[in-house]
Amino acid sequence: NDLEEPTHQELLCIFGTGDFGRSLGQRLLQSGYRVVYGSRRPHSCGPLPQGAQVMSHTAAAAQSASLVFVCIHREHYDFLETLAPELKGKVLVDVSNNLKKNLYPEANAEYLQRLIPGAHVVKAFNTLSAWALQNGPSDASRQVYLCGNSAEAKEAVSEVATKLGLTVLDRGSLTAARELEDFPLQLFPEWRLPLRLAASLAAAFFFYLLIRDVVYAYAEEGKDISFRIMVSLANKVFPIVSLIMLALCYLPGVIAAFLQLYRGTKYKRFPDWLDRWMLCRKQLGLLALAFASLHVLYTLIIPIRYYVRFKIAESTISKIKENKTSVFDTTLAWRADSYYSMGILGYALYVLLGITSLPSVSNALSWREFSFIQSKLGYLTLFFCTLHTYLYGGSRFLSPSTYKWYTPPGYILSLVVPSVVLVLKLLIILPCVDRTLTRIRRGWERTDPEDDTKKSLLT
Repeated sequence: NDLEEPTHQELLCIFGTGDFGRSLGQRLLQSGYRVVYGSRRPHSCGPLPQGAQVMSHTAAAAQSASLVFVCIHREHYDFLETLAPELKGKVLVDVSNNLKKNLYPEANAEYLQRLIPGAHVVKAFNTLSAWALQNGPSDASRQVYLCGNSAEAKEAVSEVATKLGLTVLDRGSLTAARELEDFPLQLFPEWRLPLRLAASLAAAFFFYLLIRDVVYAYAEEGKDISFRIMVSLANKVFPIVSLIMLALCYLPGVIAAFLQLYRGTKYKRFPDWLDRWMLCRKQLGLLALAFASLHVLYTLIIPIRYYVRFKIAESTISKIKENKTSVFDTTLAWRADSYYSMGILGYALYVLLGITSLPSVSNALSWREFSFIQSKLGYLTLFFCTLHTYLYGGSRFLSPSTYKWYTPPGYILSLVVPSVVLVLKLLIILPCVDRTLTRIRRGWERTDPEDDTKKSLLT
């Protein structure tokens, strides 16, 4: 007989038949393990994965496997204390989480280890969801953090996670359990600063333009143009916030370059605020792209707005009555076409930057390709978008009527940061400056004259 006997399948135990326990059991069965469940109500615990056994929380369930997944909430851990003799020497995988931080004086895994001192408790799988286990892990939920005091126990859990197609990250001893339990409670931690900045900029410019446009028209001219808040005003805020946030993506890199030039070395740490700023550049860029996309969508609906159609019809009828025709202005046509062209090119590069920031795309690029797109094409995007705004202003920059109540328009204010970034970047790429900066980034250090004096005196 050429057929070989099937290899022995390892038996794993799961305490708990909730959503996570059922999804975990299904994945384990699909990966070639045998699964036995321990449940308080073995006959009424709901549908379980086909091929799994179910027992009550007895010595039989506890003794059935050397590795036990504890998929129950902390408040139900007390019954495990009665099973301490049966669980002695076994690996207990604690997958629990809490509703909020610092709910208990100690981590759930540490509490479980104190209840059953003879077992080897490993904190793991708590950062995964039942949905991710059931539908297959995606890039965002492929990692399994674990910690524990026993190297052998962690190795056993790592082997199981690897067979499930997951990547294991060892965070050390069980004292790291509280940190792991806090991970699922974090809500977009890397997005908090960019979101606050975007909201602050949007609110500030909204109220600034509301006063300049709507309040000014009512106070000085007696006109009620409050209807323009919904589209016109919003379509001024979106590009302003987008351009400023795009510039803020590249400003920290310019500051870092000048710091390295000033210090003459790359081996000194940047200030903490600059480090945090540089770490959230991706989020700043994606939010900037979102505001730019809103600007594009709002611009597309301009021809179908009632106000615009009314003004066009009114102007046409007025000219017919007066028997007048408008003279075609070639200069104005050039400026308008250039303005739209720069906007289209800038937005196209904007989208390219956003696509290449996706993990599935960036992982397929080499570092040189990724750097070329995000850096060189990024500055080109900033240049096109800034030029787009300058062309929008045109000759109105010098017109006194532009400065209502002696305040500059929003688009002029939005040009300050990107213009500064582009000028500083232009200084950096000058051959004499770029050559020195390249040497510093390759490890060269400028000798401090004071240090030379001290060394000569000591000698």
